[in-house]
Amino acid sequence: MLSRVRSKDRVNTRPGSVLPDRHGVTGMSDRRSAFILAGTGSGCGKTTVTLGLLTLLQRRGLRVQPFKVGPDYLDTAWHSAVTGVASRNLDSFMLPPPVLNALFRQHFATADVAVIEGVMGLYDGHGSDPDYCSSAALAKQLAVPVILLVDGKAVSTSIAATVMGFQHFDPQLHIAGAIVNRVNSDSHFQLLKHAIEHYCHLPVLGYVPVSPGVALPERHLGLVTARESVVDAQPWHDFATRLEQTLDIDRLLALSQTTTLPQGKLPAMPAPAAGAGLTLALADDEAFNFYYADNLQLLEYAGVRIVRFSPLHDHELPTCQMLWLGGGYPELHARALSANQSMRDAILAAHQRGVAIYAECGGLMYLGDTLVDATGDEWPMVGAIPGHSRMNNKLTRFGYCEARATQQTLLAAEGETLRGHEFHYSDFTPCGDAVLACHKTRDGEVLKRWQGGWQVGNTFASYLHLHFAQRPTMLEHWFAAARSAS
Repeated sequence: MLSRVRSKDRVNTRPGSVLPDRHGVTGMSDRRSAFILAGTGSGCGKTTVTLGLLTLLQRRGLRVQPFKVGPDYLDTAWHSAVTGVASRNLDSFMLPPPVLNALFRQHFATADVAVIEGVMGLYDGHGSDPDYCSSAALAKQLAVPVILLVDGKAVSTSIAATVMGFQHFDPQLHIAGAIVNRVNSDSHFQLLKHAIEHYCHLPVLGYVPVSPGVALPERHLGLVTARESVVDAQPWHDFATRLEQTLDIDRLLALSQTTTLPQGKLPAMPAPAAGAGLTLALADDEAFNFYYADNLQLLEYAGVRIVRFSPLHDHELPTCQMLWLGGGYPELHARALSANQSMRDAILAAHQRGVAIYAECGGLMYLGDTLVDATGDEWPMVGAIPGHSRMNNKLTRFGYCEARATQQTLLAAEGETLRGHEFHYSDFTPCGDAVLACHKTRDGEVLKRWQGGWQVGNTFASYLHLHFAQRPTMLEHWFAAARSAS
């Protein structure tokens, strides 16, 4: 059994010293496999099947590298918990194509198989444009095939119409094969397989039997984090054993073989010694654990020493010049966070002496004065950012947005624009002026504008989740603030 993923048990986030190669991997000398497992829509079983495939491929002795299309932290955390390999986000909104390509190539360079879990339905992206931020668009950008996961429950020949629709919607997209999910018997599968192969002329690689023992727990933001769950390896090995009997893995690997990938180039990175001598205290526990692995790797490449700590369980803050409070579920742990007075005092003292503090979403809620949880109970928090958080019973804001700094902030100079993602059920009522002018667009139209992000001294907090590779100068701003304080 795998225990809860604690900081000392964290997955390998550094498969190799890859970031200094700003032009990406220039070629692939051996034959490897890469594919996007895409679905017909959200909730069709992509994450469960991805985890089963990752387990099965590892059992074959293959080096797997998991990826996730889009900004989701929860799916990548499950990938990482099951495989022990840091899953990477491939986000086309936050990352320009050359940067995304370069990161993909670098992480794929140390693997035999890249398994990329898609987002929502195959053609769902940002707005109604199927070629922007969708799994289909990314498959074409990376020149990797799509394996289409379709639901076989309560259907027979009509499944061919569904598959054919996905094939014909974009004839330029390479859908290499199909897998049928939620099939109860081999006879049912043979009917579905014949319909798809006869009418769509598409290989059917097998089916996924109904397996209630591997259902993933959910809550208001999606899946329960792998960090909070006891990740029992045995059900996934049992699931992989069943998949080995119902899927043609050899054919899957053959259909997804690749020897070339599109070229990419990383932006100018901070010098390897730019962060030398700086220590970052990273909040890492059940309440705060939403971090992109690439962000941590960028910091380490710049020479920053990362020390993990728990605002829930620890009573002292590590000696540091930088502090990062990521997203997570502080509302579920508000009582314990509030009760840990010594940690709240330590973080407030760090703020007051100028430690360069960055907080995202859940971190913002923790840095405020109070947090009102879903039951209406109010809990004192750190008090570094004047304001109050309150949980709602529906999404407050969800989706991609752009944020322009209206003054110098910890991560952006005045006038610089950051691209990120918001997903939260809480509201933050500030007692000071915001420093980000935010807007959300869809199909070229601005849907909404709002003010967000707050800078107090050397502390910056907002609801925005960011990928640093879009603008590595964010780190240079952060380092400069940390050195000015120290």
